[in-house]
Amino acid sequence: MEYRHLGRSGLRVSELSLGSWVTFNDQVNLDAAVEIMSAARDAGVNFFDNAEIYAKGKSETIMGAALKKLGWRRSSYLISTKFFWGLNDGINEKNTLNRKYLLEAVDGSLKRLRLDHVDLVYCHRPDPTTPIEETVWAMHKIVESGKAIYWGTSEWSAAEIVTAIDIAERHHLHKPVMEQPEYNMFHRERFEVEYASLFRDHGYGSTTWSPLASGLLTGKYNGGVPEGSRGSLKRYDWLLEKLTDKVLLMKVKKLTEIANDLGVATAQLAIAWLLKNPNVSSVITGASRVEQVRQNMKAVDVVEKLTPDVMEAIEKVIA
Repeated sequence: MEYRHLGRSGLRVSELSLGSWVTFNDQVNLDAAVEIMSAARDAGVNFFDNAEIYAKGKSETIMGAALKKLGWRRSSYLISTKFFWGLNDGINEKNTLNRKYLLEAVDGSLKRLRLDHVDLVYCHRPDPTTPIEETVWAMHKIVESGKAIYWGTSEWSAAEIVTAIDIAERHHLHKPVMEQPEYNMFHRERFEVEYASLFRDHGYGSTTWSPLASGLLTGKYNGGVPEGSRGSLKRYDWLLEKLTDKVLLMKVKKLTEIANDLGVATAQLAIAWLLKNPNVSSVITGASRVEQVRQNMKAVDVVEKLTPDVMEAIEKVIA
C-alpha cells in the first residue's frame, strides 16, 4: 500500500480506502464491520469514509462501535463524514449547508462515531440556497473548534469550489482541500476535464467514490442481477437501469477479457486503472465481506501490469 498526499496538504492517505455507503447497516452488522475494517487495516488502509446520511446515521453508529471494539490508536487512522441531506425533515435540518445545520450536524456525527473529532469533513453536495461564504465560515469554525482537521467538498462544480477557495483565502480561513467525486471507467468527464484546473492550479486532493460503478465493473451483473447484490436491494433499485445497460455490459465483458489476459479480476483492473491517475489521492472501496476487501486490496499489485499498451486497450473499450 502506498500513501499519497491529500492534494497539497501535508496529510497522507492510503491509496485505497474503505467506505461504508450501502454496506454498513444495510448489508453489514457490527461484528462484520469489525472484521471488514480489520482486514482493510491489515492491508494498509488508514482512511475510513462515512457520512451522516448513510443508513440515516446508523452507518456512523456501527463504525463508531467498531472503532471502540478495535481499539486502534486514534492518531493512526483517518475518519471522514459528510453533511447536507440531514436526518430530520424540519426547516434548517435537511438539504442545506447553512451555519446552524453544519455546527449541529458535526456534533451529532461525533456522538454516533464516538470520537472527539473527524479527520476529514465534506459538504456532501452544493447548496444553492445558502451563500457559499456562509458555508465557508461555518466549515472554518468546525476546523477551528478542533471537531475536524480538514474540510472539503463532494460533487461540487469546479466553479463553486474555486469560489469557496477564493473566499477562504481572502479572509484567511481554513479552505477546502479535497473533493469526493464519483470517478470510474464509465464516469470520467467531471474528474478528468472539469476538475483538471483544480488539480493543476490549486493542488486539490481527491477521495473518489464508486470505483466499480456500483458493482457493474466487477462483471457480476453480466448474467443478470444476482441475489444479495447492491442491485437487488430495494432501496437501491434506482441503480438497475445502469446495472442492466446492454452497452455498458458489453464493455464490461471486453474489459473482463483484458483482465483475464493479465490474470487478474475485472474489479482489480478497474481499481488499478484509477490508481494510475496521479490526481487520485485515494480510491474509496466498499465491501460486505472480508474476502471482498482482500480481493480489492490486491488491485495495488495490478498497477504495474497496466503498461501503456494495456492502458490503450482499455481506452479503446471505455472511450
